[in-house]
Amino acid sequence: MKRYFFILLLFIFCAPAHAVLNIEITDGIEGSLPIAIVPFQWTGGVKLGDADVSSIVASDLARSGKFSPLPNKDLIAYPKEVEDIHFPSWKMTGVDHLVIGVVKQNGADDFQVQFRLFDVLKGEQLLGYSFAATRNSLRSVAHRISDYIIKNLTGLSGAFDARIAYVTARQTPGSAVSYLLQAADTDGFNPQNLLTSKEPIMSPSWSPDGKQLAYVSFERGMPEIFVHNIHTAKRELVSKFSGINGAPTWSPDGTRMALTLSKDGNPDIYILNLRDKSLKRITKHWSIDTEAVWMPDGQSLVFTSSRSGKPQLYRVAVDGDDRPQRLTFEGDYNANASVSGDGQTISFVNGEANAFRIAVLYLETGLVQILTEGPLDESPEFSPNGSMVLYASQYQGKPVLAAVSTDGRHKQRLVLSDGDVREPAWSTTRN
Repeated sequence: MKRYFFILLLFIFCAPAHAVLNIEITDGIEGSLPIAIVPFQWTGGVKLGDADVSSIVASDLARSGKFSPLPNKDLIAYPKEVEDIHFPSWKMTGVDHLVIGVVKQNGADDFQVQFRLFDVLKGEQLLGYSFAATRNSLRSVAHRISDYIIKNLTGLSGAFDARIAYVTARQTPGSAVSYLLQAADTDGFNPQNLLTSKEPIMSPSWSPDGKQLAYVSFERGMPEIFVHNIHTAKRELVSKFSGINGAPTWSPDGTRMALTLSKDGNPDIYILNLRDKSLKRITKHWSIDTEAVWMPDGQSLVFTSSRSGKPQLYRVAVDGDDRPQRLTFEGDYNANASVSGDGQTISFVNGEANAFRIAVLYLETGLVQILTEGPLDESPEFSPNGSMVLYASQYQGKPVLAAVSTDGRHKQRLVLSDGDVREPAWSTTRN
């Protein structure tokens, strides 16, 4: 929901009044493709524990929900080269594919990473690549290897050599809550603090090139929208109209931003041209219209509206000539859409009987599938390849992030050791 419906209502009626995410796979091991990831040979230097390339690859493949890597203790051999592989023996283990590799250290900060992917049944190589790397980029190279393997074996584009952003809330005894906007690798490593504030931070949204984040900050007492360059730390205030400035999302080409403004009365959807800062109003209704996201073609938006009496999802053309089309009908509450990269599926929050769960809507058929059990799941965000949905949830009374495959079979939990975590956003590229 990015909790915007609740916060908008509060605003309208009351105004003006470095940790690593630990990932636990919780469901969906059975039915995954068996694969063996042999520990990569390390030559030329001291092995770096946090950059164990083969372990990172195995973890990525397991988290994808598509693969079940063989535990190292069950490996029958540790081949380093093609001639070391005895395919008949590997067939006996039941694995379909085998990955081997080498990490060679050429200098203090100069590494070469090679990997090969084999079809065990056919006894032939499917992939073989070599990458140059530094100490800081070894984890990224490992994620790229995972993406190559997933693409080759499933046809899905990879999603692991990217970044996620999220907001954490931390409080020590006797002090006020501190809010942090952070970015990290998709496995929770390499967290980067982008902004610390005593006031709430909400709705981070990645630019298409992965270099900037838009978000809502209350640091000056009212909601304002900033654009933040994650490399230079420079940021720009792009929306500070009276009333609500909320729910920013980038257009697919990165030149425009959809947002919610109440400067003209009720909260409505607007489009901000980031080049000349001109505004275009898309909706004009007595209801609350918010949480707009772009369809991949950039020609229409999906948004949440209460115009039918309760929050539902609607679709509207950005030219504003057509009346919004209602998309959801099942449940008392349907809000906070995220659109898959191919534009065929929408994930959203479905609420009924005080339980809020993540669901997906298949646009071609109109069918809705509930993916999670709730009771308080929110802020869904598709992975770049559309195979998983990242969302905010509760575990043992603590706010956490979680992910579920779009068929609902594979689930995992991302727990921050020293704070509450909310508002996930998944970039489409690493930049």
